[in-house]
Amino acid sequence: MSHNTFGHLFRVTTWGESHGPAIGAVVDGVPPLIDLSEADIQPWLDQRRPGQSRFTTQRQEPDTVEIFSGVFEGKTTGAPISLVIRNQDARSKDYSDIKDTYRPGHADYTYDAKYGIRDYRGGGRQSARETAVRVAAGAIARKILGTGITVRGALIQVGSDTIDRANWDWDETARNPFFAPDAAAVERWTTLLDTIRKDGSSVGAIIEVVASGVPPGWGAPLYGKLDGDLAGAMMSINAVKGVEIGAGFGAAALTGAENADEMRMDGKRIAFQSNHAGGILGGISTGQDVVVRFAVKPTSSILSPRATVTRGGENAEIVTKGRHDPCVGIRAVPVGEAMMACVLADHLLRHRGQTGKS
Repeated sequence: MSHNTFGHLFRVTTWGESHGPAIGAVVDGVPPLIDLSEADIQPWLDQRRPGQSRFTTQRQEPDTVEIFSGVFEGKTTGAPISLVIRNQDARSKDYSDIKDTYRPGHADYTYDAKYGIRDYRGGGRQSARETAVRVAAGAIARKILGTGITVRGALIQVGSDTIDRANWDWDETARNPFFAPDAAAVERWTTLLDTIRKDGSSVGAIIEVVASGVPPGWGAPLYGKLDGDLAGAMMSINAVKGVEIGAGFGAAALTGAENADEMRMDGKRIAFQSNHAGGILGGISTGQDVVVRFAVKPTSSILSPRATVTRGGENAEIVTKGRHDPCVGIRAVPVGEAMMACVLADHLLRHRGQTGKS
């Protein structure tokens, strides 16, 4: 199975399966002499960790990260950094009933069609369990970016219920289980997901990730565009079915006059009057906030019976048992942040390599 690596100068290769003994990553291209320990990574993993509320899977994984290489006396050496997270609460028996039956909405059929074999224990390699090590890699990427660049994510829509942007408060995202920036949405979403969970169904979500402090000049035409790499990174996250940058699809409804991000001088620097471009023009950062949104489909594992087929070509009906998120988009927030950080760290190193500037 190829294509388990992303990035160019900052490169991340992930490995492991949902119900194997461990998952992990090899992070290559990290500059030397950066302070790094497990304590720098663990807080970000704790945000994504399952079982923290009734709105996520009740699989109990501590997600404790171990650094196996690339760090000496608390500093990176420039060598590949190997990260390991051990699986401790896998229940493979939950999936024994479906080992010969394809789950609708999952990649069971496509993996089998491609490789002629699939790991039915929680989906194996296709499982969102793999995203834990992306979050760990993202923590290292944040160390490369430094304190001048801030990457933050928020859940802005659950099902068809959206936040009120007039209530946006970044501090609020740390005070509720949804990473919601609108306190008024929390009660509504609580009621909605309680109902969805009891019905044995699920809903989708939209996540917004914003990077502040990115200087102008990162990214390259034509095939190294910053927004192109960000779109690919977000689309690589499990269950993501759509990505937009800045105004995104909404830009189609604007006129040219409305969409143009006008500029004026503010002292000796250029100040933009709006940010419909999401901080990227021609694939290169403008110095404004980089804004990405992505849509996550409803969790495919649900208790409602669904029509399907078996590996032997027989019609069947399936109910997916086990522990699943009624809205997988909740835990996608820290994953989206991690992918943003990884792409930005890669582009920082690429920009430095080509221009000598950060």
